[in-house]
Amino acid sequence: MADVTILRSLALFALAALLEIGGAWLVWQGLREQRGLIWAGAGVIALGLYGLAATLQPDPHFGRVLAAYGGVFVAGSLLWGVLVDGFRPDRWDVIGALICMAGVLVIMYAPRG
Repeated sequence: MADVTILRSLALFALAALLEIGGAWLVWQGLREQRGLIWAGAGVIALGLYGLAATLQPDPHFGRVLAAYGGVFVAGSLLWGVLVDGFRPDRWDVIGALICMAGVLVIMYAPRG
């Protein structure tokens, strides 16, 4: 995979994470924190856009893309918690997220014959 393709793929993973995690957070805020249906509806739209972002990945294999995205979601969720909710991950959270991100790199970018 060429460097530009890898950079595009990583950018799409970041966009997908922002849309999915942000969308889920908006639904959470709308329903659990009683901010209203507009918040929840915005979350549903963001979640739909996440699905669109995932289809733009250059790899044609749905299973591979979504499996790799799972690792991005784990790390991104912890980062969202830090930036938005004041969550402080412990070392095991960080180690787990790093393991997941290593898995993303292997799944998506390992040389294939």
